[in-house]
Amino acid sequence: MTSNAAAARQGGAPTSRRTELIIPEPAEALAGLLDIDPPSEELPALWHWIYLLERRRQGDLGPDGHPTHGIPAPPGPGRLRMFAGGRVSMHTPLRFGEPATRTTRVIRTAEKEGKSGPLTFVTVRSDIEQGGRLAIADEQDIVYRAPGSTLPTKPSTTAETPAPTGTLALDVDSVVLFRFSALTYNAHRIHYDPAYAAREGYPGLVVHGPLQALMMGELIRRSGLPLAGQEFAYRLVAPMVGEQRLTVAPNPEETCVSAQVRDGTGRVTATSTLRPWST
Repeated sequence: MTSNAAAARQGGAPTSRRTELIIPEPAEALAGLLDIDPPSEELPALWHWIYLLERRRQGDLGPDGHPTHGIPAPPGPGRLRMFAGGRVSMHTPLRFGEPATRTTRVIRTAEKEGKSGPLTFVTVRSDIEQGGRLAIADEQDIVYRAPGSTLPTKPSTTAETPAPTGTLALDVDSVVLFRFSALTYNAHRIHYDPAYAAREGYPGLVVHGPLQALMMGELIRRSGLPLAGQEFAYRLVAPMVGEQRLTVAPNPEETCVSAQVRDGTGRVTATSTLRPWST
């Protein structure tokens, strides 16, 4: 693998840029986690989340395991980070054996007041190019909340709603969470440190938002629907906490191609939609 990282400015906004060769080994590792055969020539949709990652020094990390500076940077000391959702526009799959470049910048920041106190919403956009053209445009919404604030983790009113047919399941335990954290180079302690997760107000280890989004994408992909030329939008609506069976199914409340994740109690924790992107 060959890679490099550099700081730059694009349109007046700070950016980070990383180039590396897209090799099959990370995809083989993710396929092993999902208990499926690895891809042979190109990356399935959303699997780019395990490539072109920043690998920060240990001294750059804060008490929660996230970097204390960079893109994005916490808006203040002690602020707790949550993953809220995002949008991925797939233009063309990434191919093995060719370099790709990811350029990342903050495109939007907003201050809001939530039930848990003040919230800062930060949207980070990454453009991934390969072969001189845009392959993937990826926007992720990050939320920072005040230290000491609490989150609702009780089952919602959807808990007794049965899951639709045509599902995809994944048994999630501490080993799965550890392996996914390693694959995504995510050191956030809520995913592997129960004592720290309790400090942030969670009654157990938290299932990654990107893992839930990935599974919704997998349900759509394995049904035979292409994600290229589409925008995959997803939202995390409730924390998924503890060892359990994660279940993905079509969303009966949407008229377009869509999916939703339910936890072991039947509560919906994430939703997604798939629509053609506009040029």
